[in-house]
Amino acid sequence: MTAETMAQDEPQKVEVVIEEGKVVDVEEKVETKESVEESKPAKTVEKCSSYKEESNFLSDLKEFEKKALIELKTKLEEAILGNTLFEKKEEEVKKVEALPEGGEEGEKVVKEEEEEKKVEEEKKEDEEKDLLLWGVSLLPSKGNEGIDVILLKFLRAREFKVNEAFEMLKKTLKWRKEMKIDSILDEDFGSDLASAAYMNGVDCEGHPVCYNMYGVFDGEEIYQKTFGNEEKRSEFLRWRSYVMEKWIQKLNLKPGGVSSLLQINDLKNCPGPSRKELRIATKQTVSMLQDNYPEMVAKNIFINVPFWYYALNALFSPFLTQRTKSKFVVARPAKVTETLIKYIPIEEIPVNYGGFKRENDSEFFGQDATVSELILKAGTTATIEIPALEVGNTLCWDLAVLGWEVSYKEEFVPNDEGSYTVIVQKGKKIGSQEGPIRNTFKNNEPGKVILTINNTSNKKKRVLYRYKINKSSP
Repeated sequence: MTAETMAQDEPQKVEVVIEEGKVVDVEEKVETKESVEESKPAKTVEKCSSYKEESNFLSDLKEFEKKALIELKTKLEEAILGNTLFEKKEEEVKKVEALPEGGEEGEKVVKEEEEEKKVEEEKKEDEEKDLLLWGVSLLPSKGNEGIDVILLKFLRAREFKVNEAFEMLKKTLKWRKEMKIDSILDEDFGSDLASAAYMNGVDCEGHPVCYNMYGVFDGEEIYQKTFGNEEKRSEFLRWRSYVMEKWIQKLNLKPGGVSSLLQINDLKNCPGPSRKELRIATKQTVSMLQDNYPEMVAKNIFINVPFWYYALNALFSPFLTQRTKSKFVVARPAKVTETLIKYIPIEEIPVNYGGFKRENDSEFFGQDATVSELILKAGTTATIEIPALEVGNTLCWDLAVLGWEVSYKEEFVPNDEGSYTVIVQKGKKIGSQEGPIRNTFKNNEPGKVILTINNTSNKKKRVLYRYKINKSSP
């Protein structure tokens, strides 16, 4: 059986031979200096470092930032100990005329005053003891190591203006108290919105990656059930708080810890801006998150963005701070994988977004398979060779080409020249919407699996791949 060939006009060829995940030999058949520069050999994918969280260590802060943090802690300490953090509600107090000299009525007044004083003292003690935010004590004198992380979030959200940050913190604490947010994780919101928001993997800096799937609301029934009236929108907002509180549980709110999330907002099939109820709910959600969860999102990536997003963004832009807007990243459908891979390792990107991560993956689960990459110039062909030297082993590989528009085939070539080449995957052209390829092959004789990628487009391509060898049982 002979190897199947692809139709091509003698493209330049790059052969990449892989042994145990390393490049051991590279042969480039190129004719120009430009071709050599563009068609690069395979290499291990480096950890992306396109952004990092700002440091929460006191020693790393600028002098004005340190001063602001110390001032905010002082104000907070005084407010908690002075029981002035929350505004006292006006209560109707019964006026009781006391007898001039003792008597039963006079004793009653004294007793009521003592009871009220006792209640106030207990309330003050409870506030000092239990005033927590995301599990961190807000009383500076208690010395919780997470307090600087929390307070810096409020300071950064208000450009280190201490009074504004203090007011923001007070409003957040008041909102949490009135809405009973500290007990929200005990509530049951049902399963209708379970697929609308979930956490999956981590990014290059260790931030938990959270996905918001707006296409869930495309159906009329769930749309009306979620946004149909003010009461339902209020319940949606409460559910959104529940989701944030659940995600925050995964953070490490200590100096040096990962203290924010990476958020992916998938707008595929999202109801358009003509839906008034969605516009109202979106505005309310943006306001709630910006006011009460400052600096909890390191990046906000919007993918599968439709044309109307830009008009909607312009509508809500005046309600966003410049700092919030600076964290936005926008990707149209054709650029989803290319955008996500700037922030998330491809092995942590779900397969439906062009990555290698699959649910209940038995092939690469717990495997430390190195991801390699090569740059393929327009009009060139790359061959990746995976050794299969021991008989009976099973090889498994993942491969993705950013943007695709290439021709691709897989074959097993035995070491014995008298044996036949086995076609594992027939040559075919793959369009830009293709997802990553996974395949397996068990060899009955020593040889190698060859993956051939022919770049038929007029742009250079980035090829990412990994493989592993499952040895046969004796």
